[in-house]
Amino acid sequence: MYRSILFLIFYCFLTACNKQDDFLSEKPNIALSTLDNLTDLQNLLNNESVFNRNDPSLGALTAEDYYVTDKVWNNTTSPIARNTYIFATDIYGAYPLSTDWTTPYNAIYVANTVLQAFDSFGETEKQSQEGRQVQGQALFYRSWKYYGLLQDFTLPYDTITASTTLGLPLRLSPDLNSKVQRSNLKLCYQQVIADLKKALELLPQSSLYVTRPNKTSVRAALARIYLGLSNYDSAAKYAAIALEDNHQLVDFNTLSKTRYPIASNFLSEDIFHSTLVNSTFIAYNSSSIDGSLYNSYDQNDLRKSIYFITTTSGFNTFKGSYDFKRYQYNGLATDELYLIKSECDIRLGNTQQGIDLLNTLLLSRYVTGTFKPYGSLSQNRALEVLLSERRKELVFRGVRWSDLRRLNQQSAFKSTLQRTINGLSYSLPPGDPRFAMPIPNEEIKLNEITQNIR
Repeated sequence: MYRSILFLIFYCFLTACNKQDDFLSEKPNIALSTLDNLTDLQNLLNNESVFNRNDPSLGALTAEDYYVTDKVWNNTTSPIARNTYIFATDIYGAYPLSTDWTTPYNAIYVANTVLQAFDSFGETEKQSQEGRQVQGQALFYRSWKYYGLLQDFTLPYDTITASTTLGLPLRLSPDLNSKVQRSNLKLCYQQVIADLKKALELLPQSSLYVTRPNKTSVRAALARIYLGLSNYDSAAKYAAIALEDNHQLVDFNTLSKTRYPIASNFLSEDIFHSTLVNSTFIAYNSSSIDGSLYNSYDQNDLRKSIYFITTTSGFNTFKGSYDFKRYQYNGLATDELYLIKSECDIRLGNTQQGIDLLNTLLLSRYVTGTFKPYGSLSQNRALEVLLSERRKELVFRGVRWSDLRRLNQQSAFKSTLQRTINGLSYSLPPGDPRFAMPIPNEEIKLNEITQNIR
């Protein structure tokens, strides 16, 4: 992994630099050079390929929103995709590394490099608006990448066992020679949250680009993370403040009538833009939407036609990504905030308030004049409705795997994942150790860390 990291930071600086030739003549090895001004640091952070693309997708490959035919599964050139799809114990085979692991750690290395260089600057630079933004961005990106890794490579969070459950190697400096062992799960989440809370103090209220974090995106990230930890009070708090910042919902009736109406528009709902590794099965036209999920959309629900398209072969495939390149979006958006706040309200006993929020969201998703708002519901029924609508709204958004991990710890919502390929059936029951992906073999070998039990 180290060689790829060294190359990446060099490449990262090159692609962010306006004068590549000048840079090459002055700093032939960025890993050994001095980052001596804030512009240098911001240039490193500007690289969207490093910080806004290629988040881990193994969980999305495993989740049950889609299926592939025997033909697609047999013909794929990716053994990792095939093995992940059927919940195999060993998903890598002869492959020593995986981009799902190395790419986030590459980004973490760049963020750590920025933070270390920043620490050497004078107080005037540190306290300047530009300095605060640089530090805040680096902290956010580091936290975001660790959170993605935690979803795929560690077991679901359990408050009782978190301090004894294996987490990730927490690299908080750019020292590539140190062999960092795995921290426990509790410490990992504490680090993720601490980085975000510090970033919240530093970042501006708004940013020029949705690829750069700001206060709203930090609050949205905290809301998502606290929901995953079943800390409903904190999740509700940050979702509510983020919605005060941006409560805009796009009326799906107003979207252009193009083949890809969402990808063709830069939606005001997009708070922080990020996408997953473009894995084979979750790419466009490679997979089909689960039939029961597809049929759960009402005929007047515009998401059915905006999110999906029926192929000439009769399969329903996803087309509704928020990403203009149509990679699978896993970023932070306003609709998710409505759903987080709604779920937390219901779980905390404010059932009608939660249902009212859900109705507000759904009103923007149906053909004008056809949506019938949910009325008074019991807490249990309201939660069932909310979770069903959450799955329909956030389909192919990179959150289903995290939802399965947390909901499988609640008896009312446990589910076993099922796959059938070439006449053979495969299953992943709740509580199975395969909810943590194996760490790539080369990482185990180089750093002598403990492998996940599968």
